[in-house]
Amino acid sequence: MNAILTPLILIAMFAALVVVFIGVLNMARSNDPDNPKRQNKLMQLRVAFQAIALLLAFIAFSVLAG
Repeated sequence: MNAILTPLILIAMFAALVVVFIGVLNMARSNDPDNPKRQNKLMQLRVAFQAIALLLAFIAFSVLAG
């Protein structure tokens, strides 16, 4: 089970990092009229990936402890 959760946690963490990087690049292009909408969607996506990573980490720690 731990062999499955570890790669999933890493993938979720990397996905959150990619979304943060895309958000920073998008913020640099501030002349786009849809920028606030896109920034909000990217923030929601980042929070979702972070929540998934935390949930998977909690499950992995629970499996290791139990």
